[in-house]
Amino acid sequence: MTRDLLAARDLAAELAIRAGCLQLERRDTLKMGAPKAHANDVVSDVDIASERLIVDGIHAAWPDDEMQAEEGNGRGGTSGWSWIIDPLDGTRNYISRTGPWSVCIALYHGDQPRMAVVHDPAAGETFTAVDGGGAFLNGQPIAASSGPPLAEALIGISFQPNVRTKTRVGTVLRELLPLCGDIRRVPAALNLVYQASGRLDGGLALDTNLWDIAAGALIAREAGVTLGGRAADYTPELTIGAAPSLWAELAEKARAITAG
Repeated sequence: MTRDLLAARDLAAELAIRAGCLQLERRDTLKMGAPKAHANDVVSDVDIASERLIVDGIHAAWPDDEMQAEEGNGRGGTSGWSWIIDPLDGTRNYISRTGPWSVCIALYHGDQPRMAVVHDPAAGETFTAVDGGGAFLNGQPIAASSGPPLAEALIGISFQPNVRTKTRVGTVLRELLPLCGDIRRVPAALNLVYQASGRLDGGLALDTNLWDIAAGALIAREAGVTLGGRAADYTPELTIGAAPSLWAELAEKARAITAG
């Protein structure tokens, strides 16, 4: 089945921006739900409302598509196309007003990512990509950094804040920070699109979910970021990204540090 990927991109961007507006409007009146997998896995009524807005908008346009959505509003499908949705990546930042968050929408055909949108509501930035068509920020082309040596590189780190993963990240920080220029902790999707726009030279994401990385990874790849994981392909368990000239050095160190 063919699909107009530009039309899919435009709808996804429209829905992501609408969800972002909802998040900004309701930030002062949000209501928290019970934690999910662990104490730091938080969710608000705004996450749920944002997801419903996105799912309903996509379903109206492509009712036969599958939707995998973080907060449980997904749907089965028969078309072979799947939408991977994180309505609010960085909920802890959002509710505590301590950092950025984003709305993430990716479209897969089978197991291949074909279109992606990551929208930062607070900054008014919308990152997009279509498979084979490059990466864009607010309609303007973007590209990975020139890749300084690791000792000068700015590296992003993202992780699921459960006890086991925080212990792993402690090792990463202890061993990687002395080797690189500096480290920034950001939500996974923004980690990847910041690499795509050259703001970060590389990054690691540990123990995430597919909806955390699906959209950002396609945008990063289309911007020229080299991606991998424990092996050649990135996975939610470990996603490594870097400017091509930095890739070998960062990947070697990251794989060694996270091997245990």
